[in-house]
Amino acid sequence: MKDSLPEDTGMFRLPDDVLQIQKVARDIVRNELLPLEKQFLLSPNYAHGVKETLNLRYVFDASTADRLEKISKETGLFYLLVPEEHGGAGLSTLAQVAVLEEFMYTAVPFPFANVPNILYDCAGNQIDRYLKPVINGEKTTAFAQTEPDAGSDPGGMMKTKAVRDGDDWVINGTKMWISSANECDLLMVQAVTDPDKRQRGGITMFLVDRKNPGVKIDTPGIQTWLSPRAGQYIVHFEDCRVPAEDVLGEVGNGFRLGQKWLTIHDRLMRGPLALGKMRRAIEMSIDWAKQRKTFGKPISERQAIQWKLVDMYVDFKALRSMTYEAAARADAGEDMRSEAALVKLCGTEWGARCVDQAIQIHGAMGESSELPLTNFYKYLRHAQIGGGTSEIQRHLLARSLLSDAGVNL
Repeated sequence: MKDSLPEDTGMFRLPDDVLQIQKVARDIVRNELLPLEKQFLLSPNYAHGVKETLNLRYVFDASTADRLEKISKETGLFYLLVPEEHGGAGLSTLAQVAVLEEFMYTAVPFPFANVPNILYDCAGNQIDRYLKPVINGEKTTAFAQTEPDAGSDPGGMMKTKAVRDGDDWVINGTKMWISSANECDLLMVQAVTDPDKRQRGGITMFLVDRKNPGVKIDTPGIQTWLSPRAGQYIVHFEDCRVPAEDVLGEVGNGFRLGQKWLTIHDRLMRGPLALGKMRRAIEMSIDWAKQRKTFGKPISERQAIQWKLVDMYVDFKALRSMTYEAAARADAGEDMRSEAALVKLCGTEWGARCVDQAIQIHGAMGESSELPLTNFYKYLRHAQIGGGTSEIQRHLLARSLLSDAGVNL
């Protein structure tokens, strides 16, 4: 597909080294992933929430999945999100955002070393047992915070508890909507260790082997509209014994780690998730509007269509500026909680309405499963809930605006 959006010619320009790796990513998407997209979209096997490498093997033959993983490792993109001190590319957050936008242009996943940022808090033998295997793609993880009655307020309402017993901690409780729980090797589990302190020093993060006999996962998972195959699960911890050495970070510091994961790994990265899909939706809509005719004229000549395209473009450009600024602030070491909440709020809401407009422009074709638009819409609409609802993001932003410190205006 020909890129239809104007080139960025303003004052801001990504560094040359970022532009080079961005071009590598774009070429892979165009040459390797887009030709596979129809097969992926029509497959009954892909699952929302599971890691990219697993999804590829659910849908394609082993040779295709192996080829894509080989390309990823040979180009260095496999370690895109890994810090330099752990053998990765050492790219800035801004560079990661710019490259990820390219891969979000298609519904077909691309294999990465999917390392949650909080796993870099591993220490001692945790590094060899957990961190290194995850970096090398030998193990995968799942983040277990949400509970049946503690989604938007995990700190105040979390019921899963861990009690010290000799050299172990014993975990009891239930987590829900846990993506990849049944497919992962390692669960990163938040549990209350001091009910009086809770999110202020009373929640701890544990590294729990999925095959631990105290872990029970309801299968086949929670079926939703997001994919033909379930990828989210209810997980029960029943007298689950975890060695004290498998506490991630310090006892009582687990809520901070959870917020760190949500801020960068989840909320900020919703920006490139939306941007890639918005760009594809706009370009598809422009191409369609030029060739689709009604009453003897292309619909691109209809003001109703022109204004939809303009509104989509405005949302895209505004979100890109917002996301790039937030990423640059993260690289500068600033407190990113408000900016990440803003990116997630706008990215998911603007992204969904952009794709919704694209579906409308395409008419009945927009609803075809052979096109990626409905797939994009489902994921962006879901993203207004997952990782903290839009209402929670507004709550976080309002709290920052009204605090003594305020926000950067």
